[in-house]
Amino acid sequence: MKLKDKTMKLSENTLTILKNFAGINQSILVKKGNKLRTISIAKNILSEAEILEEFPRDFAIYDLNQFLNGLSLHQDPNLDFSGETHITIRDGKRRVKYFYADPNVIVSPPEKQIKLPSKDVCFQLENGVTERLVKAASVYQLPDISVIGEAGVIRLVVRDKKNNTSNEYSIVVGETDSIFTFNFKVENLNKIISGAYDVVLSQKLLSQFTNTKYNLSYWIAMEPDSTFE
Repeated sequence: MKLKDKTMKLSENTLTILKNFAGINQSILVKKGNKLRTISIAKNILSEAEILEEFPRDFAIYDLNQFLNGLSLHQDPNLDFSGETHITIRDGKRRVKYFYADPNVIVSPPEKQIKLPSKDVCFQLENGVTERLVKAASVYQLPDISVIGEAGVIRLVVRDKKNNTSNEYSIVVGETDSIFTFNFKVENLNKIISGAYDVVLSQKLLSQFTNTKYNLSYWIAMEPDSTFE
């Protein structure tokens, strides 16, 4: 491979996705090609994005936030992957040598593509809905977001599911003929990039959130006390 084939710039979209991934797992193992994947340390959130750039090699970064903050020191950085042990960041007369991490110390997603075991509930989230839910959870100090299907509608409810007298904040997001309660931790839904989403829920306690702007999906585990009738 020629040197120029190992040099690239990162688009704003890719930087946005990487910043988001750093909030899911501080480390990342990047594979050769145009896909970025990460998984939380607890392995309850997995995310995958398809980007415009093509990474020329596999490499691991232990502190992704540090790496991104380093890029922000430059106006127009070029990333040179020709080194075997490090990335060289070039911008005019400036150079940074950033060493790869050992891939064995990175918690990374399994190679196998994840698929929902079933598609039992589907709805769409308009832009800004997740932010309002998370903000309401912060205002009222509530730990849970529940997707509740009853009386023909689907509601997203911010609440404390262990307290029948807790405050609640809810938004109707669709219609349904089913009865269900799928529970999430607020902290998990707070990990996704803001925007509009197509959402699919499986009664096997796994969900998929697909962003309508970025080529980006999250698979988020639901709480074991969720129910589907």
